[in-house]
Amino acid sequence: MASSLLARSASTLVPSSSCAARALAHSCDRRTQRSVTSCKCWPISVGDIGLNMCGGSAPKNSSHNRKLPERVMQREFETIIRQASARTPSIIVGLVVVAVAVLSLWYLVRPEPLLVQGEVDATRLDIAARVDGRVANIPVARGQNVGANAVLVRIDNPETFAKHDQVLAAKVVADAQLANINAGTRAEVIAARKAAYERAQASVTLAQKTYDRVRQLAEQGNAPQARLDQATDALHESERATDQAKSAYEQAVNGYTAEERQIAVANMKKALADIKAVQSIIDQMVVYAPVASQVYKRNVELGEYVSPGVPLVTLIDLDDVWIHFDLREDLVKTLKIGDRFSVRLPALGDRRITVEVKLIAAKGEYASWRATRATGDFDLRTFAIRAYPVDKLPELRPGMSAYTDWRARG
Repeated sequence: MASSLLARSASTLVPSSSCAARALAHSCDRRTQRSVTSCKCWPISVGDIGLNMCGGSAPKNSSHNRKLPERVMQREFETIIRQASARTPSIIVGLVVVAVAVLSLWYLVRPEPLLVQGEVDATRLDIAARVDGRVANIPVARGQNVGANAVLVRIDNPETFAKHDQVLAAKVVADAQLANINAGTRAEVIAARKAAYERAQASVTLAQKTYDRVRQLAEQGNAPQARLDQATDALHESERATDQAKSAYEQAVNGYTAEERQIAVANMKKALADIKAVQSIIDQMVVYAPVASQVYKRNVELGEYVSPGVPLVTLIDLDDVWIHFDLREDLVKTLKIGDRFSVRLPALGDRRITVEVKLIAAKGEYASWRATRATGDFDLRTFAIRAYPVDKLPELRPGMSAYTDWRARG
């Protein structure tokens, strides 16, 4: 390419008054073994580079005269290229120095980022049993998705089942007592009570006749007073026995009272309540999932004895996931419900997501206070912030970290 450029530029030679390259004229004509006493300089244009070439008289059309300027121009072009190549490292070093200076200045004047770290959280359900016993079966595994009313744990308690049989037997007794009262007194009992009443009446009649005879004899002086007293006492006993037999007969005829019926009904209801109470305990020996969720923890193993209130399984609701931040109140002064900002998740390859603030609540007085003045004038409270993802992210899991530049969040 250089030779073709030089060939094209050689045809543009024109005379010049400058003779700065006289010494080159002699060397150019060395091959012809001639001395040149005068020379003329010819300006040569090689691309954007201007050169002054010296030669003898005005160039002629001979091929030898055309080749001489071409060689000279090629040498001059190579010299310029070497000079430019020698200056290239200096230019690169200068550019590097300028870049370092600019970056240093930017680093010194740029504002310091305020990184705020949060944590992904979700609704957690600690499922506990209301009964004691040994774990008989755990049909779920950690990380398993379960639907609503899915069986989580089965508990075994033989004493509870024995008590259930006991209250069932008590219910049978109460039902029998109520049926007996509703049926009334048996006919045989009524007949027996009637016979006893009639026998008592006969005894009263006999005692009355005996008393009358003894009284007449005692009045005539033919019977002692003691015998009269015995007859009187026997008459009174017969009358009392008759009254008792009459009451028993009437009781048999009338049957049970209304109060006795109410007692029998109450006993039956109590037996039913006992059965329901024990059955509710048995039903609670099978623990179910209240909502569709994911098993986060299994806190018990097979055969382990559990007590009421002890969490057996922990569930998380992945449909209710948020990012939790704990911030000083001087950082939340411009924050309000509904604000949106971006956070990054290192666990997901530093993925950026947009969240929306839905809760700003002050934490307890024990949490993260910091004095704002050396004199302790007042303290800064800590606020809990809940920010929910705007777009649902299935990969989001509780425990993941999230961070953002709080000053650049807007």
